[in-house]
Amino acid sequence: MSGGPAITLKSQPIDGSNSNSGNAAGQQQQSGNNAAAASSSSSQGSGGTVPPAQEGTRQNSLQRIQQRKQKVFNLPEAQKLAKLSMYSACQAEGCRCTGWKTPQENRHRDVESSYCPELSEECRNASCRHPLRSHISHLTEISRTSMDDLLGAIIDMENLFMSMQRVEDEDTKKVYLYLFRLLRQCVLTRQQAVIRGPLGDPPFESPCISKAVLSLVFYKYNHLNPTELQTMTEVAKTFLNFLNHYNFESPSVRRSDATLTHEDASTYKINYTRWLVFCHVPAFCNSLRQFETSLVFGRTLLRTVFQYMSQQLKKKCISERDRFPEDKRSIITQMPKFLEALRAELLKDDSPIWDSSYRPPNSFVMQQRKRHQEVAPPATISSAGAASAPSSSKRSSVGEPAHKRAKKEPVERVPSENLDDLPTDVVLRAMKSVSESKTTNKAEILFPVNVSRDENVKAEEQKRAIEFHVVGNSLTKPVDKQTILWLLGLQLVFAHQLPEMPREYISQLVFDTKHKTLALIKENQPIGGICFRPFPTQGFTEIVFCAVTMAEQVKGYGTHLMNHLKDYSIQRGIKHLLTFADCDAIGYFKKQGFSKDIKLARPVYAGYIKEYDSATLMHCELHPSIVNTQFIAVIRNQSEILKELIAQRHNEVQKVRPGLTCFKEGLPSIPVESIPGLREIGWKPQMRPVRASRPLEESTDPEKLANSFQSVLQSVRQHATAWPFLRPVTAAEVPDYYDHIKYPMDLKTMGERLKKGYYQTRRLFMADMARIFSNCRFYNSPDTEYYRCANSLERYFQTKMRELGLWDK
Repeated sequence: MSGGPAITLKSQPIDGSNSNSGNAAGQQQQSGNNAAAASSSSSQGSGGTVPPAQEGTRQNSLQRIQQRKQKVFNLPEAQKLAKLSMYSACQAEGCRCTGWKTPQENRHRDVESSYCPELSEECRNASCRHPLRSHISHLTEISRTSMDDLLGAIIDMENLFMSMQRVEDEDTKKVYLYLFRLLRQCVLTRQQAVIRGPLGDPPFESPCISKAVLSLVFYKYNHLNPTELQTMTEVAKTFLNFLNHYNFESPSVRRSDATLTHEDASTYKINYTRWLVFCHVPAFCNSLRQFETSLVFGRTLLRTVFQYMSQQLKKKCISERDRFPEDKRSIITQMPKFLEALRAELLKDDSPIWDSSYRPPNSFVMQQRKRHQEVAPPATISSAGAASAPSSSKRSSVGEPAHKRAKKEPVERVPSENLDDLPTDVVLRAMKSVSESKTTNKAEILFPVNVSRDENVKAEEQKRAIEFHVVGNSLTKPVDKQTILWLLGLQLVFAHQLPEMPREYISQLVFDTKHKTLALIKENQPIGGICFRPFPTQGFTEIVFCAVTMAEQVKGYGTHLMNHLKDYSIQRGIKHLLTFADCDAIGYFKKQGFSKDIKLARPVYAGYIKEYDSATLMHCELHPSIVNTQFIAVIRNQSEILKELIAQRHNEVQKVRPGLTCFKEGLPSIPVESIPGLREIGWKPQMRPVRASRPLEESTDPEKLANSFQSVLQSVRQHATAWPFLRPVTAAEVPDYYDHIKYPMDLKTMGERLKKGYYQTRRLFMADMARIFSNCRFYNSPDTEYYRCANSLERYFQTKMRELGLWDK
C-alpha cells in the first residue's frame, strides 16, 4: 500500500535442505488461468457484504481451486517437475534465468493437462537457452510432500496474480502484489511463507473481540435464567460468525467519510492491510496461515466498522428470518438488543469488557463450554450467505491440499476440577505464613540474604537518599536555577558516559524544550538520567539518552530509572517506548522489557523518531495496570507465596500413614476412595453414570425385530434434520468426500440392508446409524449446518430406540 507498511520475508525451510536461491522474478503461466480467474471473485476485499448468489460463486471458486490443486498433485512426477521448473532458477553456472520458459512451438500447451516436455527441451529465454534438466536438477531429490507444498504455493501465487489484475482498488492491489512477491520468493528458495515486519504478529490487540463479546454476555446478561442466557450466548456467537466472514471496505472507499480523522484513517489502513494479509487472502491461498478476525483484532477495528456492519447484520437477520428454524427465531429477536448493548460498551472509555485484566469467573466459562457441548451450536449468519446455505457447510479448509487436511478440528476441552483455583483459605494461610516469617526472622532482618538491588534502591528512595525528578527547559515560563543546574549536570553525565556522541548534539537535546529528562538526584547532584521526547498524539515516547555515572553503576539505579519512566508514561496515557540502541546498550534494554520485534505500526512513528546509524530500533509495550516500580516486589512476593504453598503441599503428601490391614482380615476388596491419604493428595473419583441392566435384548423373532427397525428408520427419515443423510454423497457434489470417508453410510442404504435381512441384531443396526453421524462430524467442521443436523438427528434416533426398549439406559 502506498505510504503503508512493507512486508518482509522470514523463511523457514520446508524440506530441510539447503537450496540454491535465485533472483525473484514473476513469470505468470497460462495454465490454470480459469481457476485463478474464478478465485478473484473471492478476493476483491472491496468491503461490505456479499449477496448469496456471489457467495455461491465464491464457494464454487474455492472448490475449483481445490480441484485444480488435487489434479496437479495427482500428475506424474515428470509433469510436476515441469511445472516447478517454470518458477525455478537455472542451475547452470553463471545463468541468471529465474524460470524455464516453454519453447516457442509449445507455448500454448499446458503441462497440467497432457503436455510433458522432454528434459532436453531448451528454455526460450534468449539469455538462458539451457535445457529443462538444468532447471530441475536440484528438485529431483525432494520429498513428495515438499513438492506438493511448492506446487500448492505456485497455484496460490497464480491465483493472486489473476486477482491482482482484476481488483480495481489500488490499496488492495498493492497488498496482493506484496503477497505475490512473497510467495514467488518462497517458491524460488523452496521455503515456507512466514510474514514478518511492521504489520506485527497476530493478535494485534488485547483483549480480542471474541473475548470481549464473551465478557459482555456475562457482564450484561448473567442475571437472566439459563434459557435466556443461552439464547444471548448464541446471539453473541452469531455476531462473531458474521464478523469473521465480513468483507471490510478498502481505505480508499472510507476516505469519502468526512467524519474520519487523519489518525483514524491511518489506523484503519493498517488494520485493513492486516485483515487482508492474515484473514482474507489466506482463505483462498492456504499457503499463508489464516486467522479469524474476531481472535486477532480488538476494539480499535470494531469501532471503525461497527456502525455499518451492525446495519448490515440487522438487514441480514430480517431477510433470513424465514429460513431460520423455529427454535432459533429468538436469535433474530434479540440481535438488535445485543448490538445496542455492544455499541454502548464500545463507546465507553472505561468499559470493563475491554479491560485485559477483566474476565468472567471460571464457573461461568466452564458452564458456557459445557452448554456448548450439550446443546447444538447456534444457527449462524455469515456476511456472505444464509444461515442454512449448503455451500457454506463444507469444511473451512477448502482449497487445502488433501495430504495436509487435518482429520478433525481440535475440540476445546472443559478443564477438570483439578485445574480450579486453590481455596481462598489455603492461599491466605500461605500469605500469613510468609508474612510471619519476614517479621519473626530477626537474623534475616539484621543480615539480609540475597536482597535484590531493586529493594536497596527503593529503600534509598524511601529514606530520600536519592530522588527522581522530571526536568526540562521552557521558553514560555521561567526555569528555576535548580533545574538549570541539574540540566547542566545531566549534560555532563551523558557526555562522559556517551563519548561517541557529539557534545553539541547532547546539549541541543537536553536543553530542547520538546525534550524532558528523568533525573536521578543523589546529594543534590545528578548521577544518572533518561532524556526522552513524548509524542502524545502518536501514543509513544522516544528515549534519546540513558546513562548512569560509572561510580554508581551496578547498583540497580538504571532499572529503577526505567521503571519510573514507564510509570510516568502510563500516567499520561502513553503505552509505547521506542529507542535506537547501540550494540553496548541492547543488553540493558532487553532486561528492561524492550524487544527488536516492533509491534507498533511503522506509519505511527516513521518521520517522528530520529534514526541513528549502526543502532537497533527497540520497542517496549506498557501495560496500564502494572505499577512498574512495585512490579519486582510483587513478583517476588508471589514467588515466596508459591514456594510456601508447595512446601505445605509437600508436607501433606509426605505424611506417612499406616498400611492397610483389611486384606489380612479376609476382606477381598475395598473402594479406592477409602485408602487413607488418597483424597489429601488431590485424587478425586471419576463420576460415571450408573448403568442399569439392559431392559430388553434382541427379540428372538427376526420379523418382530425388523418391524422395530423399520419403525425407527421411518421416523428418522421423516425428521426435519434428516435431509443431508437420505441418500449417498456423490463424487460430483463433493469431489474429495471419498478421499476422507472410507466407509460411507446413509439412510437409503440402511433401508436396502433392512429389506435384505442384514440387521439380525440391534448392534448392527445401531452401528450403521452411528457411522452416518460419525462420518458427518469427521468431514464437516462443528460450525456447519451438516454437523448440527447430525447432532440433532442422533439425539432423536436414541430417543426412538429408548421408546422401543432397544437402547441401554
